[in-house]
Amino acid sequence: MFVRDLQPGAEIDCVLLVREAQLRARPDGGPVLRLSLGDRTGSLPATVREDVAAIARIATVGEPVRVGGRVRVEGRREPELELRAIGAPEPGSYHLDDLVDGPPRAAEQMEADLRELLATVQDRDLRRLLDAVFGPDSPLWERYRAAPAAKRFHQAYRHGLLEHSLSVAQAVSAISATFSEVNRDVAVAGALLHDIGKLEAYAFAGNAIEMTDAGKLQGEIALGYYRIRRLIDAIAGFAPQTAEAVLHIILSHHGSLEHGSPVVPCTREATLVHFCDNLGGRLGSFDRLEKQLPSGERWSSFDRAIGGGAYFATVPAGGHETRKAA
Repeated sequence: MFVRDLQPGAEIDCVLLVREAQLRARPDGGPVLRLSLGDRTGSLPATVREDVAAIARIATVGEPVRVGGRVRVEGRREPELELRAIGAPEPGSYHLDDLVDGPPRAAEQMEADLRELLATVQDRDLRRLLDAVFGPDSPLWERYRAAPAAKRFHQAYRHGLLEHSLSVAQAVSAISATFSEVNRDVAVAGALLHDIGKLEAYAFAGNAIEMTDAGKLQGEIALGYYRIRRLIDAIAGFAPQTAEAVLHIILSHHGSLEHGSPVVPCTREATLVHFCDNLGGRLGSFDRLEKQLPSGERWSSFDRAIGGGAYFATVPAGGHETRKAA
């Protein structure tokens, strides 16, 4: 049984992945361990109050644990796992694919689609810049290919950054054909590079995604700007106007000052990338919520990323019923 199907009062004995683990102090000074335990469909909080030091050595972020306990709900609070037992799982007692989420398309197919899109960029300077990041021999490429797009809200899994940035760039490319005033090469390059700062903002090892010190102190936009600024400076003769156009996309892609961008989108290309990025993140949240939806349910619970509950209607398609986000 997956986390999404657990009902209040359910007794469980299963293997879950440690998503978060935080040691805290109780009012009396003793330690307490707050955990987030989950599978590919969702997660549950849990609290360890006894044998904290020993359990903290077992319950490390990104590692599976075998847990026993009961799902409880108090008042209007979210469900929580009342732990009775926790320990290392037996080898072969679980399937990692049940615990770790991933993209719907294979990474090899996404890479092929990326290579096809890169081949359409005509601007000489942008081709050299993109090759510095996505070239098969680039030291950045393997990191970019494997990196997650987020810690929690959308594409928070291996290859998530590639999936998200590629989908944004493909949308930008398609829309550019309708709006001829948009510089397609600049917009596509900016879309592929807009989240490059996440390579330094997130640490991704094994099955764990954590914010780095640099990510917390500087933020992914600043980190991305400086990385691309350095790459551009290393390319002899790079056109200054092209550099400004791409860097502005990176700096403004969150769309507003209150959402972390130091400047708002001031060009057609930056505006297009921002809206496609926002759309990709929103739709990625619907994918996450649908995976977490209990069988037979149509509404998700309130989700901060979309500002409400998500509705998934069952509609006929070609004579067969399929679930579709409304």
